[in-house]
Amino acid sequence: MWEAVRWLHLLAMAFFVGGQLVLAAAVVPAFRRLEGRDRDPLRAIARRFGQGTLVALTVLVATGVAMASHFSDWDSSTLHVKLALVVVAGALVGAHIRRPTSHVLDGAIFLVSLAIVWLGVAIAH
Repeated sequence: MWEAVRWLHLLAMAFFVGGQLVLAAAVVPAFRRLEGRDRDPLRAIARRFGQGTLVALTVLVATGVAMASHFSDWDSSTLHVKLALVVVAGALVGAHIRRPTSHVLDGAIFLVSLAIVWLGVAIAH
């Protein structure tokens, strides 16, 4: 069963971080070339990704709590740093919702997400 929990955790992480990569590397640059044209499709893509992100974050929290409890990781300093970065990422996402055109926030969310993944690998069982 714990393999399935870990798999769900990794799948949700892949959606969240992978989606950021796809948006940053392919979708947004393609739409930037359409200067002065309709950006409604880009907004629809971003909105849909945002909805998927909420689901992914819910899965990440639920599976993360379950694994930390099962593997007795709550005393791990690495987990504490990871959780602090999760809070930072949440605050950045909240700010991004208010300022969706801020490229600085995009970059910060992505970098914090990569750090969270790094720490997750460090504490993986």
